[in-house]
Amino acid sequence: MTLAVRDLAVTRGGVAILENVSFDLAPGEALVLRGPNGIGKTTLLRSVAGLQPVEAGTVTGAEDQIAYSGHSDGLKAMLTVTENLRFWASVFGVTDIAQALQAFDLVELQSRMAGTLSAGQKRRLGLARLMVTGRPIWVLDEPTVSLDTASVALFAEAVRLHLRGGGSALMATHIDLGLAEARVLDLTPFKAGPRTRAMDEAFL
Repeated sequence: MTLAVRDLAVTRGGVAILENVSFDLAPGEALVLRGPNGIGKTTLLRSVAGLQPVEAGTVTGAEDQIAYSGHSDGLKAMLTVTENLRFWASVFGVTDIAQALQAFDLVELQSRMAGTLSAGQKRRLGLARLMVTGRPIWVLDEPTVSLDTASVALFAEAVRLHLRGGGSALMATHIDLGLAEARVLDLTPFKAGPRTRAMDEAFL
């Protein structure tokens, strides 16, 4: 299913930060959002994922199709690596976690408590959750934070595998993942003017 974003406007703290953003993301495609810090990449991703309301515009094709990975790894510290993945797999009705363990080099860590992992290991486990959701659209906010070079390569290969299987990926990252399939969307031209909703209403 194609994700279609049309004339999207998003706000942060009542302030309009992006407007008139439009793009399509078809199965097998990856789209990388670029732009300076603070331009609204995180806000846009959260809005596309349905985690916060949009100011204007539409998002279609996202209903029950998106798996979101943000700045939090979303782990339960007192569960093992395997138990964390099994928990998330059960939420999405998936039974197989073996591929996720293998893809993110977690096999030897599967009995470790998540709370005892290093920052990079926690990040790999957090990203491995994507593979047990069964959802075709991955929405990723700076997914390579805390990852070393080898782990970034693991993540890039997991994305390639996802794309080859007909999935798609929308992400904000400053790292070149070497994905030939990826298009780049610079958000700079979509930066909104310095208006607030309260200011707008004052002139109605």
